[in-house]
Amino acid sequence: MYSPPSDPAVEQRMRAHLHRAAKALTVTVQEGGEFWGWAGRTLGAPARTAAGTAAWLRLAAAPEDKATGKLWEGAWEAQHALGSLDGHRPALIGLHDATEDGTAYRAELSVRVDEPVLSTDPILQQDLDLPGQWWTDLAHTLQKLAAAPTDRTAVRTQYIQRAIPQFLGIPAPETPCWNTAHADLHWANLTTPLRILDWEGWGAAPAGFDAAMLYAYTLRCPATATRVRTAFPTLGSPEALAAEATVCAMLLQTVDRGDNLALEDPLRMWAQEIRRRCP
Repeated sequence: MYSPPSDPAVEQRMRAHLHRAAKALTVTVQEGGEFWGWAGRTLGAPARTAAGTAAWLRLAAAPEDKATGKLWEGAWEAQHALGSLDGHRPALIGLHDATEDGTAYRAELSVRVDEPVLSTDPILQQDLDLPGQWWTDLAHTLQKLAAAPTDRTAVRTQYIQRAIPQFLGIPAPETPCWNTAHADLHWANLTTPLRILDWEGWGAAPAGFDAAMLYAYTLRCPATATRVRTAFPTLGSPEALAAEATVCAMLLQTVDRGDNLALEDPLRMWAQEIRRRCP
């Protein structure tokens, strides 16, 4: 789990706006169970509607002039474009926007997923013994997602062409196919039975991107990493090379910024493997 903002005043404002949004959406925030997102940019909490339905209220904050585009509209657009993905994507049931002192706040009310996430950290810390059906459901859901049409972009070509040479030391591989991806598929966004959470960044990405992302966040747990490769045999193939190189470069960039340091050594080993596979 991420930490609250380092500035106590920002933390206080986030909590205040969460409760204002709850009032506007006619829900009651329940004590305990709050969840801070990366850098304190989001705050989630369990809630109940007036009818007693369990829900999840998530508040995002951004400078008012930045409160547009892919990340800001992701959950709303996912609801309209993707639906529930056979029940594996929690439905969005309400939305509330507010601004104050140059900061925009967006509250998203979703059907609550009562099952805990598989890891409180995106990086898997210990191997998981998940049933075969879970892996089948994940593979089928990502396959259905990949086929969904979208004009959203999760990863830009310009970024790929810049980041791979910078962080892997090789030219960016050709991208033979682009598919629709969740684009933030890690263990803190997954539950069992399968629910895939946090849809703000979804869009088009190199084929195999979600599988590569999940694999990257599993590198410290060899048995589960092997299971990811079994579930997604495209990993290691020429078709997924661009996706794997992109994900590896993205996470090495976060390491360079001081994040995901626990992944540094396995990422560098993966980068060596990727370089050997490049023509």
